[in-house]
Amino acid sequence: MIILGVDPGLTCTGWGLVAKAGSRLSHVANGQIRTDAKLSMAERLVQLDAELTDMILRHRPDSGAVEEVFVNVNPQSTLKLGQARGVAMLSLARSGMPVAEYSTKVIKKALVGTGGAEKHQIQAMLKVLLPGVALAGEDAADALAVAITHANMLGSHR
Repeated sequence: MIILGVDPGLTCTGWGLVAKAGSRLSHVANGQIRTDAKLSMAERLVQLDAELTDMILRHRPDSGAVEEVFVNVNPQSTLKLGQARGVAMLSLARSGMPVAEYSTKVIKKALVGTGGAEKHQIQAMLKVLLPGVALAGEDAADALAVAITHANMLGSHR
């Protein structure tokens, strides 16, 4: 089973794919989608959708998960994040895969054991869980953490 994790953002959306075979996880791919800040909001959302759709068609994941929106101090940033997250959820759902949602705290707890983990702790744990992984960036690392969380939750629901 191939699982897609997405860390949505308007400027940069991270994505990560892991394969699950029994209780074993392995890295498939990870990357980041950067939108052009010179484009209108609508054009940036179209760009995000197109690139996510291309990646989904290329890798054919079976299931997906998206990180939930956290509320920023700046309401405009929260709105932009929510719009990017909506596009991400649409892209995954349109492909026919089931889509789960996880909060940042749940993801951190699933990987590190505490909901207050720092980014460097998440990245260190990714290197333990996915030996030899080359991370495309912070957002891609976060997306792999989402995918691993979902892989673990799928196992616990059965």
